[in-house]
Amino acid sequence: MNELELKYGCNPNQKPSRIFMADGSELPIRVLNGKPGYINFLDAFNGWQLVKELKKATGLPAATSFKHVSPAGAAVGLPLTDVEKKIYWVDDLDMEFTPLANAYARARGADRMSSFGDFISLSDVCDAATAKIIKREVSDGVIAPGYEPEALEILKAKKKGGYNVIEIDENYVPEALEVKQVYGISFEQGRNELKIDEAFFNNIVTESKDMPEQARIDLAIAMITLKYTQSNSVCYVKGGQAIGIGAGQQSRIHCTRLAGSKADNWFLRQSPKVLGLQFVDGIGRADRDNSIDLYIGEDYMDVLAEGAWQKIFQVKPEVFTREEKRAWLDQMSDVALGSDAFFPFGDNIERAHKSGVKYVAQPGGSVRDDNVIETCNKYGMTMCFTGIRLFHH
Repeated sequence: MNELELKYGCNPNQKPSRIFMADGSELPIRVLNGKPGYINFLDAFNGWQLVKELKKATGLPAATSFKHVSPAGAAVGLPLTDVEKKIYWVDDLDMEFTPLANAYARARGADRMSSFGDFISLSDVCDAATAKIIKREVSDGVIAPGYEPEALEILKAKKKGGYNVIEIDENYVPEALEVKQVYGISFEQGRNELKIDEAFFNNIVTESKDMPEQARIDLAIAMITLKYTQSNSVCYVKGGQAIGIGAGQQSRIHCTRLAGSKADNWFLRQSPKVLGLQFVDGIGRADRDNSIDLYIGEDYMDVLAEGAWQKIFQVKPEVFTREEKRAWLDQMSDVALGSDAFFPFGDNIERAHKSGVKYVAQPGGSVRDDNVIETCNKYGMTMCFTGIRLFHH
């Protein structure tokens, strides 16, 4: 099969729609269940490249959670702590967590608001443990190089049998040139085959030269994630997972603030005040996520007002004050930050510092590089210049 007809394109009025191989060769995918759409395949193919590169760079199974052709989360399969299991809503699963299951729990759990209705990409054959986590979440589909029989049966039962399951040939190599059309005009460029590994971060330009192995791994995760994120983009990473991704903003400082606020929310969810919230029985997972998001934000009265909190909590929570939140966030440390293009001003570093950033990777090349380096030095950060821009559109 060298083409697959789709229901429609980006929108229902955009017909006909298909994916196909221009050279007449076989498509490198099989649809095992469901009927994936145009945007599903955009998410699937971008996500597959991301997890394939993450595994190559780290040697660990990887997973990503995509929405609208940008990742909401990406991670490698490091073990979960008890707190992480709780904030990712997998602490009640009585099973052995495989590395791949850990990777998806992290990728889905870091920014649960953005991951709602995601398309999942897995670097390895999907096992039953990973499928059991996927089963519980609102998701459009998954792509992987294969599926264990039990995992496939679990996934086929999702969405009343309509869940999208795609198998991709892990040995498929695309052509070196990419072609796409805009307004009937064809664009051609070489594929971005840039190799990102630990050596990518050797050009350290700050006074601090401290760059431990985990920091290099986290920076590699950040930059590979950005390689498949709509530009402008920045990515905060800690402990083998993206904890805040700012995508598609025209202003880089807005990317840094957006991603920083997501990273802050990830850490605030681990605070005793949030872990101690007592929800009413039967509350949905999405409602619980939204309630936490409101509780730790500026609109906390939306869930604490009389008549509102009773529908969400068994016991009315105390206000999580700005001072309490700041005190908790001040404990966050050793966060890595990557940027797909240079930071033009030191304000990006000032904002990153508030979210515990200690390690920074960016291309460099701004006329204000000296100001950015000076700001890093002020906070004892280690920053490297990669010399390579990673725009993605």
